[in-house]
Amino acid sequence: MGNTLVGLFLFTFLLVGSVQCNPDYRDALAKSLLFFQGQRSGRVPAGQQLKWRSNSGLFDGRLANVDLSGGYYDAGDNVKFNFPMAYTTTMLSWGTIEFGKRMGPQIKEARDAIRWATDYLLKCATSTPGRLYVGVGDPNVDHKCWERPEDMDTVRTVYWVSPNKPGSDVAAETAAALAAASIVFRRVDPTYSKKLLRTAQQVYHFALQYQGSYSDSLGSAVCPFYCSYSGFKDELLWGAAWLFRATNAVYYYNLVKSLGADDQPDIFSWDNKYAGAHVFLSRRALLNGDKNFDQYKQEAENFMCKILPNSPSSSTQYTQGGLMYKLPESNLQYVTSITFLLTTYSKYMSATKHTFNCGSVLVTPNTLRSIAKRQVDYILGENPLRLSYMVGYGPYFPKRIHHRGSSLPSIAAHPQTIGCDGGFQPFFHSMNPNPNILIGAVVGGPNQNDGFPDDRSDYSHSEPATYINGAFVGPLAYFAGIH
Repeated sequence: MGNTLVGLFLFTFLLVGSVQCNPDYRDALAKSLLFFQGQRSGRVPAGQQLKWRSNSGLFDGRLANVDLSGGYYDAGDNVKFNFPMAYTTTMLSWGTIEFGKRMGPQIKEARDAIRWATDYLLKCATSTPGRLYVGVGDPNVDHKCWERPEDMDTVRTVYWVSPNKPGSDVAAETAAALAAASIVFRRVDPTYSKKLLRTAQQVYHFALQYQGSYSDSLGSAVCPFYCSYSGFKDELLWGAAWLFRATNAVYYYNLVKSLGADDQPDIFSWDNKYAGAHVFLSRRALLNGDKNFDQYKQEAENFMCKILPNSPSSSTQYTQGGLMYKLPESNLQYVTSITFLLTTYSKYMSATKHTFNCGSVLVTPNTLRSIAKRQVDYILGENPLRLSYMVGYGPYFPKRIHHRGSSLPSIAAHPQTIGCDGGFQPFFHSMNPNPNILIGAVVGGPNQNDGFPDDRSDYSHSEPATYINGAFVGPLAYFAGIH
């Protein structure tokens, strides 16, 4: 008995040691991108690696007489919400632009993940003059069902914004996504890149010309799910910043400057883009020494001072285990997005050996890098539960995630249709692990006490989402490239 205990202790110690010292960032990066295959809507291509997923939503758009097949389901449901999907695409693209050289062979997977979204967003932007389609599937109906995307029999309502029903937030975010992706594809597919940029400019013009929030235009179709709580001025700034980067046109520079007096939040997410825009625009101040952009450098550093734990102006909580804790619902979305900004600003600072102060606290590139690494390592298993919050990574990870396709048997295993109510018993309410492993999915994460119940019905903690992963790819590539 004694020997067994000693053996077990040593095994645990070695396991913990290996998790602590050496997360395999390359493996995590590959898996974080593989996740997007599990979220695909539309006709699944021949190279699909997650074999338990197949075709779904092939007739999306039919109710408006357009083809809106493709794109991604946002999280554990079967709805396509373009506002978070576009943000996910912008972040995947930004990660590829900043850290593509560190991705190795995964750069191709990153481009594929981006293109699956942009092909769909292009259809949404160009199918009907005067309309930007912004979603497919009635969320209120979909959320009452627990069924596989392949079996979907709920109404696939089509939503759009137009001059008399504006949506500057979703339109400017779509423009940002298309502009960012145009930079990703500039060398590898110049024709596609030009189409992305041309469309981005048209969509941005619409956002600027017909100002209003899509939440006001669409109501319960998008709220409370992806309500634009921060308004649309942040997206107008973010979209103009990306178009300026993609075109270098003075028109967009002037727009950026005119939209510059803005909020300085302590968060970054699919809803609030200010911090991301500030870090993104600070690049020219740091790397090019362009004084016209000093304002954004200052705003980016004010943001960092609100995040760093030992800063006098910090407004960010950390759990005892060291995880940034922003909000109780799907906290890891804020962790991955903010970590992206930490790694990116650290990279900009390193290039010019720049430092700054939060009060009397000196901040070096390494200060930001260490906080970022702590967050990434926590998600990958260096935490009090020794649990990786990325499905399929490491020895212990969430087994009962809140995700319809993952929790229901695949078409191959169960060819019969599972209707709207058919998935609740025995699958949703089962204590068994999900039959299909959604490799690479990062879930909502632990609570503020570092606890995690691994309960399928607990969507705040157990549901993965495209935007959690979309922002995590960049930091993973950053650390994969260092090792």
